[in-house]
Amino acid sequence: MSEIDVSKFEKKIELRNIQFEDIDEILKLQKVCFPGNMEPWQRDQLESHLRIFQEGQFCVTYEGKIVGSCSSLMVNFDEYDDKHTWDGITDKGYITNHDPEGFNLYGIEVMVHPEYRRMKIGARLYEARKELAEQKNLKSIILGGRIPNYHKYSKEMTPREYVREVIQHNIYDPVLTFQLMNGFTIMRLNKSYLPDDKQSKAYATLMEWNNVDYIPNKTKKYFKTTEPVRITTIQYMMKSIDSFEDFATQVEYYTDVAADQGSDFAVFPELLTTQLLSFCEEKSPSLAIRKLTEFTEQYIELFTNLAVRYNVNIIGGSHFVEEDGDIYNVAYLFRRDGTIDKQYKLHITPNERKWWGISAGDKVQVFDTDCGKVAILICYDIEFPELSRIVTDQGAKIIFTPFCTEDRQGYLRVRYCSQARAIENEIYTAIAGTVGNLSQVENMDIQYAQSGIFTPSDFSFPRDGIVGECHPNIETVVVGDVDLEILRRQRKTGSVTLLRDRRLDLYSVIQKDKSK
Repeated sequence: MSEIDVSKFEKKIELRNIQFEDIDEILKLQKVCFPGNMEPWQRDQLESHLRIFQEGQFCVTYEGKIVGSCSSLMVNFDEYDDKHTWDGITDKGYITNHDPEGFNLYGIEVMVHPEYRRMKIGARLYEARKELAEQKNLKSIILGGRIPNYHKYSKEMTPREYVREVIQHNIYDPVLTFQLMNGFTIMRLNKSYLPDDKQSKAYATLMEWNNVDYIPNKTKKYFKTTEPVRITTIQYMMKSIDSFEDFATQVEYYTDVAADQGSDFAVFPELLTTQLLSFCEEKSPSLAIRKLTEFTEQYIELFTNLAVRYNVNIIGGSHFVEEDGDIYNVAYLFRRDGTIDKQYKLHITPNERKWWGISAGDKVQVFDTDCGKVAILICYDIEFPELSRIVTDQGAKIIFTPFCTEDRQGYLRVRYCSQARAIENEIYTAIAGTVGNLSQVENMDIQYAQSGIFTPSDFSFPRDGIVGECHPNIETVVVGDVDLEILRRQRKTGSVTLLRDRRLDLYSVIQKDKSK
């Protein structure tokens, strides 16, 4: 079996600023999103948006097709009446009142194609607005939110009563519920906000998201105070299952958990897919592993779809892959934009070599993500400090280590080395391991794990260098934030500056190219 071309599984999803050539497609999108409910955009309105404030106009494309968009402008909201209308705040949709010196970002439109509404498209657009507000040091984001399901209840309750029921989760409203879940709070109800919005009976909720990093100053200079990355490491229970669908259900559950926590990364353990052997009849370890490689395409397709649907980058544990007759232990990075990368395990344990005949990879890599550069060192690889030094020199700020160990001694080797790598390279590390047992699978009898997220050791970080850790040997997750800006400062002004103080005149670590 030749090397699998993962590119055929990649799904391309991209968030970017709207361009003039996108206008025709956005006009068509609005007709699909709001059929017969509101007056659609006119071409000259969208052209005005791009001429005046292109930075505030975003779209999401999926496989080259625009599936969502949003529009906004900057205002000094203190100059407007709380009871303003959509026409008033947008200058009838042309945003000629956009104020580059304003203190608030005002959202005037979000739309998502109905066929793509469970893929976090709206969340991506809202996050883009939040990032823009933070970059420009704006005080808040304000918007007039539709309540499109109100027409179903208008005969039995007032708009205020309807909003209260939505807040209490007794009624679902696709817009208001979404905005509340994305951190917006209600300021008031506006009557006659958008007269042609028949579904909302022309009402809108005036809502606000406050930028907690806002710094009041006349020059509006932006100060970068934080660059957090949220990680969920999954301590995965290995238990008997009856089908690939059972496996998919279990991993989707944990992906959902990570997404609900607002995570940027979800980290699964090494040898995650050996759980599939619990319903395979092959008893010989070496033959069973070759049987396992037959699930490679299903595995890649599953995790690619989960990363895109739940808007989270996934370290998909590791999986055995057959290439040209050899078996490799491979960890995949499934990005939330639909692209895929992979890291081969470079150091093979005596156990893997004896029972399964696993071959070693030849190259250590660093991967670009929307949260900076990261690396993956699978289990045993974290115990070789040269690899961590190489990826650090190549720009990695986080090293992810999926692992699978059968006893406390093996786990502690991974744990202690992971913490040591964090200290000596001034980086963050995260480990995720398996627990439970697969009693019917040869050489996968028991597992021991305590997954965690680790930091360098200095005043800027948690006292013990531990962001969070799971309780040993139970099925659970740990969620924690690591801050790349704090890491940058630490490398310059920490109590010790290990990377700067290396004696490169005495020693160095060199990566060789085996292809030459």
